[in-house]
Amino acid sequence: MDHNKIVEALRTVQDPKTGLNIVEAKLVSELRVTEKQVSFAFNNLELEGEMKSTMNFACISAIQSIYPEADVHVHMHSEHEGKKRLVLPQVTNIIAVASGKGGVGKSTMSVNLAYGLKEAGYEVGILDADLYGPSIPTMLGLQGLRPKIETLYGKHKIVPLCHEGVYAISLGFIIEPEQAVVLRGPRLGGIIKQFINDCLWPKLDYLIIDLPPGTGDIQLTMVQTVPVTGSIIVTTPQEVAVVDAVKAMNMFLLPNVNVPILGVAENMSWFTPEELPDKKYLLFGEGGGKRVAEIAESELLGQVPLIQGIREGGDSGKPAILDDDHLAKPYFKIVVNQLISQVEKRNKEMKPTETVKIIS
Repeated sequence: MDHNKIVEALRTVQDPKTGLNIVEAKLVSELRVTEKQVSFAFNNLELEGEMKSTMNFACISAIQSIYPEADVHVHMHSEHEGKKRLVLPQVTNIIAVASGKGGVGKSTMSVNLAYGLKEAGYEVGILDADLYGPSIPTMLGLQGLRPKIETLYGKHKIVPLCHEGVYAISLGFIIEPEQAVVLRGPRLGGIIKQFINDCLWPKLDYLIIDLPPGTGDIQLTMVQTVPVTGSIIVTTPQEVAVVDAVKAMNMFLLPNVNVPILGVAENMSWFTPEELPDKKYLLFGEGGGKRVAEIAESELLGQVPLIQGIREGGDSGKPAILDDDHLAKPYFKIVVNQLISQVEKRNKEMKPTETVKIIS
């Protein structure tokens, strides 16, 4: 029996958690192939008893479809035999984009970061966690579209939409545009968990999570559900934005949360009219982003000026960074490149973030 053919057969079996094949999901180990016998270990952590049996028979059937006489032994690893399986194991970096108050351009920053990372050659997804004001569908030009639902081993899974190579999920894809979201904390948390656990996210280098303003239920659910690689704080130079940005930052720095601050992105840093390209009008003051970065002992990732075309791009579903001639593209590219450097540095120097068990 050919070892490579056995591996290819196992690639036809889907992981019930992620939808990836079980080889790609790294659930198969210790594979041994002899003249008539195939044996391997299957990481079945967090699977219920019936699903363990289903996966066992699925693996055996896949191998016997090419080698009918094969004697297949699947050793199902129990939870006590190995470390707990990670949430979203197919995602390398999970980046939370946060702000202390609304109106600072956090969603605009999230979208342009996502497409900037895609342009840099990475596989990227964006999760719209701002459930009360889901603006990602508008910013991507996907209003009115609905995600597909697939059945995986009898359970319904959501398939994120894909636009210009970036995968996206938002409550705005599920509710009507004019529908008000009136939900209490537990239900909000349930939707966030569903977007994380019940979505068939592909293999991603970056998943950008666009958070709502503040430090509420959604933020707490997120850090309890997924290991966040790091956070980006978005602010304007204005003092009232800076004060609230520091509060958002301090939530991530709580000892029992302990999510690294990758940097601060300052939006609306100045205004330059097209007819006066040499002028900079500091409409919201100056230095706010730098102050937040200093307090966080982090970096100012970049400054993005107030440009009419950024607003127009967000309203028309054409993010500024996708237009090579857009005046804002160079500024967003600086933020993207700085983010990539900060993530590489963080992953080299720090241990992976763990999910929060208890928040008091």
